[in-house]
Amino acid sequence: MWRFKEREEEEEMTVKVRFFARFRELFGTDIVTDAAPGTSFIDLIKKIAEKNREGYEAIFDTNGAFREFVILMKNGKRIDCTDAGKTLINDGDEIAVFPPVAGG
Repeated sequence: MWRFKEREEEEEMTVKVRFFARFRELFGTDIVTDAAPGTSFIDLIKKIAEKNREGYEAIFDTNGAFREFVILMKNGKRIDCTDAGKTLINDGDEIAVFPPVAGG
């Protein structure tokens, strides 16, 4: 008897996440992680950040949104924090998360 799968198993994607400056101290850098298809930018970062309470609170506010000063990039292009929930991650993406930049 032949059986057909009603739905093919979706393969996980591999994504590289890099944290910089203070965030690097909290999470490390060059984190390679798996993500399911349909994972949003914010969901991916939350998954990583939840492993470090201090880091989570540095990146996210009490409502679970990115703090307004956090700088986000996907494959070298800036992502607005308000778009992070609808920006989907793709296999092979490189994500960068920066704290505020100041200098003189």
